[in-house]
Amino acid sequence: VQLQASGGGLVQAGGSLRLSCAVSGMTLSTYRMGWFRQTPGKEREFVSVISWRAGTTFYADSVKGRFTISRDNAKNTVYLQMSTLKSEDTAVYYCAASPTTAPFGAMVRPTLYDYWGQGTLVTVSS
Repeated sequence: VQLQASGGGLVQAGGSLRLSCAVSGMTLSTYRMGWFRQTPGKEREFVSVISWRAGTTFYADSVKGRFTISRDNAKNTVYLQMSTLKSEDTAVYYCAASPTTAPFGAMVRPTLYDYWGQGTLVTVSS
């Protein structure tokens, strides 16, 4: 199983980026897919999660209304569209896959995710 995150980069505050997570070695449609982020010295922070068929999404309050998660099971890819970026969004972003059926409110826990990508760095300049 391999998750490959891409799309990070340097962007000015107020700008947009779209992250992608290409998945191989597993049937994407049977997993919930999440995005987390991490800055040096801090714990990994939940950003968003999407259900198997994209019918349900859940966001951290800090990104709600600015970020949009989506998935294309046919392409084995998950996306995170980030808009109105702020300097505090600067972090390494990780995609992750979870087979759980836990309530979506529980999906903020990194321990529920079995597979992780390598991370892509997003830097927002103010």
